[in-house]
Amino acid sequence: MKKTAWKNFTEARDRFKSLTEDLSRNYPGLQAAQQKLVDSRGGPAYPVETPVVYNNALDDIRPETNISLILVADNPGRREQAAENRRYLVGPSGKIAEKFFREHPGLEINFRQNVIIINKTPIHTPRTVELWELCRPGTQADFSAAIVSSQQTMAEILLDLHRCLAPIPVWITGYSEMKKGGIFEAYTEALKKLYKRQRARREEVFLFRHFSMNQFTIDLNQQKKPAEPLETALKRIGAAYRMRILGW
Repeated sequence: MKKTAWKNFTEARDRFKSLTEDLSRNYPGLQAAQQKLVDSRGGPAYPVETPVVYNNALDDIRPETNISLILVADNPGRREQAAENRRYLVGPSGKIAEKFFREHPGLEINFRQNVIIINKTPIHTPRTVELWELCRPGTQADFSAAIVSSQQTMAEILLDLHRCLAPIPVWITGYSEMKKGGIFEAYTEALKKLYKRQRARREEVFLFRHFSMNQFTIDLNQQKKPAEPLETALKRIGAAYRMRILGW
């Protein structure tokens, strides 16, 4: 990155870090609500160590780091919030994503070295759908304001990163909850407003299925045309989902 781009990148990164610190400080009851959610579900129990997760992998980036892709996932899960990690996509979905790029060397992307990973919200839940459980109006567990505001800020941080690294593709994975009425509707609406005048940048944004449960690869294999180059298929599929959700 050149000097100006590096300055803009570090400012966006610092804003991301400040967001997680502010949310943790302003919503002290969040961790207890998340722990109650973990303890009440059927999955494996674990301690909630980081209620709001900053991606520490961003601190490893240097001006000379070659960034080829910005990838946006949903929210931090069990492994991402663990104190020993505090990095994004280090669980099963991350392993699937890493495998995908390793098996397609023609993309020339090392998932752990050339990809910036952020989320639609840094607020942890065991499963993304369980963010709804933190949005119960009229109860002490109503953290809907935090979830909505975090999405709006994360959309702004995405555009900040995108601008300083452009031209670069942005992959937003997991579009189902970005629809109207979905848990990430606030993120969608923020993106629409932020990218309204960013015509060149809009064309670099692509939406896909989740990497979890191999949805991304299954969908790609189903939609890829015979003899169609992989990069062409990815752009076509990602642009079609972008139009469906974002309208451009």
